[in-house]
Order: sequence, then C-alpha cells, then structure tokens
Amino acid sequence: MQLTSLLALSLAALAVKACPEEEHGHGHAHGHERRAFPQTHLTPPSRPLVWGDVNIIHTTDSHGWLLGHQKASFPEPNYSGDLGDFASFVTHMKELAVLKDVDLLLVDSGDLHDGTGISDGFPPGGVDAHESNKFLADLPYDVMAIGNHELYVYANTLDMHLNFVPKLNGRYLSSNANITVADKNGKSVSVPVGDRFVKFKTRKGRKVTSLGVLFDFTGNDVNTTVQKVEDMVKEHWFAEAIKEEPDFFLLVGHMPVAKTDNWPTVFNAIRAIHPTTPMFILGGHTHIRDCVQYDGRSMALESGRYMETVGWMSAKLDHRGSTKDITFSRRYLDPNRVTYEYHTGRGNFTYDTLKGKFITEGLNELAKKFDLSMLFGTAPQDYTLTQVPFPSNHSLLSLFAEAMKFALTVNNPRTAVPNVMITNSGSQRFDLYAGPFTKNDQLTSSPFADAFLYIPEVPLAVARQVLPTLNNAGANERRAAVEAWERDRYARGDVDMRYMAWLEEMDRKSNGPERRAANNATIGYVTHDSCPGLGDDVIHSPLPFFSSPDFIGTDAPDGLADDAPVDLVFVDFIETQLLQILNGLQTAKTYAQADVLPYTDVLANAVLGLYAQQYWN
Repeated sequence: MQLTSLLALSLAALAVKACPEEEHGHGHAHGHERRAFPQTHLTPPSRPLVWGDVNIIHTTDSHGWLLGHQKASFPEPNYSGDLGDFASFVTHMKELAVLKDVDLLLVDSGDLHDGTGISDGFPPGGVDAHESNKFLADLPYDVMAIGNHELYVYANTLDMHLNFVPKLNGRYLSSNANITVADKNGKSVSVPVGDRFVKFKTRKGRKVTSLGVLFDFTGNDVNTTVQKVEDMVKEHWFAEAIKEEPDFFLLVGHMPVAKTDNWPTVFNAIRAIHPTTPMFILGGHTHIRDCVQYDGRSMALESGRYMETVGWMSAKLDHRGSTKDITFSRRYLDPNRVTYEYHTGRGNFTYDTLKGKFITEGLNELAKKFDLSMLFGTAPQDYTLTQVPFPSNHSLLSLFAEAMKFALTVNNPRTAVPNVMITNSGSQRFDLYAGPFTKNDQLTSSPFADAFLYIPEVPLAVARQVLPTLNNAGANERRAAVEAWERDRYARGDVDMRYMAWLEEMDRKSNGPERRAANNATIGYVTHDSCPGLGDDVIHSPLPFFSSPDFIGTDAPDGLADDAPVDLVFVDFIETQLLQILNGLQTAKTYAQADVLPYTDVLANAVLGLYAQQYWN
C-alpha cells in the first residue's frame, strides 16, 4: 500500500483513486490497478536479503491478522501489508528463486486462531477462523504446524482436522497433538490432527524430513491430547521418521527457540543419529523475534506475532558428511508494501498479482459479511498497553478500569451499592488507537468473553486490600506460589510475561529514551538475538516500555467507614485466586464459591464497546 519515491508521488496524482475505506478492510471490494495513495512514509529496508542454496520465508502466530495493521499511529504502519500483499510477495520471491536456481520454502509455525475480527467475528453457529483460514490455504505453504490456539476449543480442532488439513496434502503437521474422533464404525479413536511428519523433495531435488512439534501445552480442550516433547522423541514412529538421512531436516513447530525450551530435546534426539546433517528450525509461540544456533550446522528462528514480522532464513549448503560450519543468514522483515516491493524489485504498478488481489478483495468482503466496521464511537487518542505508564490518561488498562465503572452498572440493580471492581490486565490483548472504534477493534483489543461475579457485603477495609495484595508478587511468602502460578499460565498457553520481558529488555539494551529523543527513526522492533550480524530488516528506535501490574481495578469508594459493606466485583477468571486472598486478609468469615454471585450479564469483551457508545459519540 506504500510508495517510496518522489516519482511515485507524482504518478499517484494521475492514478485512479481507491475507495477511502479500502485500506481499512471495511470498504468496497473493487479491483484497482494500483493501491490507494499511501498515508504514511515508511522506511525502506536497509539492505538486500542474503540468498543461499536453501531459503525460507517464515510466518508464525498470525492470529487472524490477515488484513494487516490498519491504524495510522506508529508502529502500526510498519505492519500494514495484508495477506494479499504477502501472497504477491511470495509469488515474486518464488520467481526470483527460479531465476537464481535455488530452493525457496514457505513455512508457518502455528496459531491461526484468536486475534482479530477476521478470525473471531463470525456469526452465531460459526467456527473460529473457519472462513479466514480459507485464504491461508490459498498460499503455497510447504509445511505448516499446529499451535496451541488450534486446541483450546474442540470445534476449532475438528474444523482444522476435517476442513483445513486436507488442503495441505500431508504438509500440515501435528507430531505430538491428537484429536479424538469417531472412526467408520462409530468407535472413538485418537488420531493426529494433521500428519506426524512428512518427507518430500524440494524443487532442486533436495530430500527433506520435516516435523511439526507443539510445546508441552496443558490447556487443550477435552478430546484433544498433547504428548510431552520428551516422550514424543522416544516413540517408534519418531525413530523411523528420522532414521534415513535427508539433505536437511526442516523442523517446524510452535515452540520458542530459546535453548531453555523444548526444541533442544528434538534437536539432540536427531543429532544422536545424524551428527552433521543441516537443520533448519522454525519456531514460535512467545511472540518475539529470536534466533539461536544450537551448533554450527543449524539455525533456529522465531518470527514474532500478529503478522508484525515475516522471517527469512537462508543457508549455503556443503556436501553431505561435512563437519564445517554452514553459512546461515536470517532477517526479520516488517510486513508492508515498501518492504515487499524493495525485496522483489517491483514497483507499485507491477507488484500486485491476480491471486494477491483476489485475497485482499475476499478478506474485505469477509469483513463486510462479519460487519466488522460497525462503529461504537471514535477514540479521541491512542491507548496502549506498554508504551505509557500505568496509571495514566493514555493507558489502555486505565481506560478499561474507567470503562468497567460504567459498563458493568448499566441496567444493574446493584448500581446503588458501593463497589470495588477488579480484573486481570491480561484481559486486554492489543492497543487501542485513535479514530473509529469498531467491532473489529473491540474483538482485537478486548476479546475475552469472561463474566463478572461479585461477593456482597465485604467490609470496605478488606475490599480495598484485595487488589494490592493480588499484585504483591514480591512478598516472600507468596513468591513460590506466584512462580508456580506463572509456570502453570505458560503451560496453558499464556505468553504475555515472556513477550513483556522481551519488550522491556529491548528498550533497555537499545538505550530507548536516547534513541527516541534523537527522532531519526520510526519506532518499531529492535532485535537483540544470539545469531551473527544484524537481524532487523529496517532500523527503528525501540518501542517505549512501561511495566504494569497483573491486576487492575477501580478505586475504593470515598467517604465510607472502614466497616461499610461493599460489593467486591471481579472477573470470573480470577475467582479461585481472589477467594484465597480474601480469606487471607481477614478471619471474620471464610469465603467460598457459595458466596459468589453473578454481577451482570455484560461480559468483559463488551465493556469497551458500551463505554465508547456512551462517551465517544
């Protein structure tokens, strides 16, 4: 959607104008010879990609972000390319690979579900990502692997098994993830969601053995199973799959590439049989940009989240049996038209392929079908999760706490009773930007359909202590319990703590305040990984980072006595924790689930919309 030269700016005046809403995914799906005039200047890549004998384009954790990031505030324009743009990029890169007479593979490491209206905005009776996944199936993926978000809801897993997996023709891998289905005799059987492994030859005739592995996930739905990675590598099928030496192993999976995680288990099992065979490892899950080399003949790459990163890996291979280090290259691309046109050598008039245009138009039509442009109100400013302090006027968490006070008391008979309201900060998934606040924005920023409960007649002096106690992770007596809770959160798929730690480290290592003050680069990701050379394709100043508590809430009411009874309102997600805290703060009463009542029919994912309708119109 971007032009990069003064010549293009001049030509734009002569071109047919696109519909104003086209770039936002909610307009008419007209076909155009070129895209709409760019609204934001984007920095081009700093240097060409390094090609090798084998090259890989990598996506992971796309979570429904197929229409690109549509907001004007940085860093969003960095990631403004949609799936149609990406499809055209893949087509042109495949053509370049043929011209260079090298192999180019397209790989995805999972988590297609849960993220935006395109995946989650389906009408009642639908299945998450069923429609949006059809567009992903149109891309020429060589291997795709399952993610944990494909396993939270059995209906989603079944939809993948029955409708998506067959389109990949044996290339959708779930090495350690099964689904229980009925066989032809009506008997329940546990079978892989996709295939356990695949062997194939590249265009250049290289033999490949590929696996698709999921981390030790425990949050899967009933009638799905995830085998621990350490047990998977002991299976007979695994030994048979890796017995024959290929030209290289292509290990794809929804696991972080850090040496402390699950990938080394798979790597070491293969190295015990094939000590020098090249290995390409494409990971995911923690939403970060990362690269690790477990030895000189392997590279492991993790390529971010939400279509904010397209990964690139290449290698110059040597002969079989060599023990010398292989020359690898990696790059983290910002997915936008400037990036794509730069690396394909195309201009704005020659870039779009027919398939790319069809995908873009199809996604816009799906957005219309799901009514994703339904307007709640117009946000007066940006509200972000980590770029500003909490509490503050630009904090999304502060906004949500304020919005709870209104939304949860609409048509509520308990409105007149003083209250303290508490939720977890993880209830908010993505920043909310200035401008139209639509159904799509609500699904993106605040997606979780959690209910609100309450305990009546809690003494104010006790109720006001619950929130600070929940957030008091540093207390010695609670540290072990908190660490166990965080391990359980991670095992169940929560990666916020790892992504936040990465953002914090990025800002610190990059001298963030000084670089932003210099004002010589747009904000975006600045990656510090352990692989040689510079990984980022575009030079940015790092995103500002401010930590926030695990739990947020409303202020305790003023002007009441300490023993005044109040409603303690909280999201159902934290019920068990809150009861433990409440019983630890006082001894007058032992609170149990029987004391907990429904507070409102309003769910957490409706709070911001109700607030916007009231205050942003």
